[in-house]
Amino acid sequence: MFRLIARKSINKNITFIQSSRLLSDSMRISIQSAVESAPVVLFMKGTPEFPQCGFSRKTIQLLSQQGVDPVKFAAYNVLEDPELRQAIKEFSEWPTIPQLYVNNEFVGGADILGEMAKTGELAELLEKENVLVPEEK
Repeated sequence: MFRLIARKSINKNITFIQSSRLLSDSMRISIQSAVESAPVVLFMKGTPEFPQCGFSRKTIQLLSQQGVDPVKFAAYNVLEDPELRQAIKEFSEWPTIPQLYVNNEFVGGADILGEMAKTGELAELLEKENVLVPEEK
């Protein structure tokens, strides 16, 4: 399985064409297990401490600003595993990385999360899903 690295405008004329490779059952099971490994799961380039692309960095910053509980967070570095890098795109049917899952549901990538943060939708989702650092009483 993968190594856990952390716990704690689209042009309508362009169509994402999935590769002809089918996602193997074993890889699908491995990815599903990773998605279920924590309430908040991020497939990213690099690590939360050292993101290797601007979009992954933006996503980590957004999650931090929103107050995601590190205990409820897991991240997987797709740069360590070329098969995972391709397979996660097939698994989610989403062409880009990073990819965020909250309570086993695909939420989106950096651009979608950025828009959700602007509208307050991201804060609402994270609060509703109970994945924020608990407030001290």
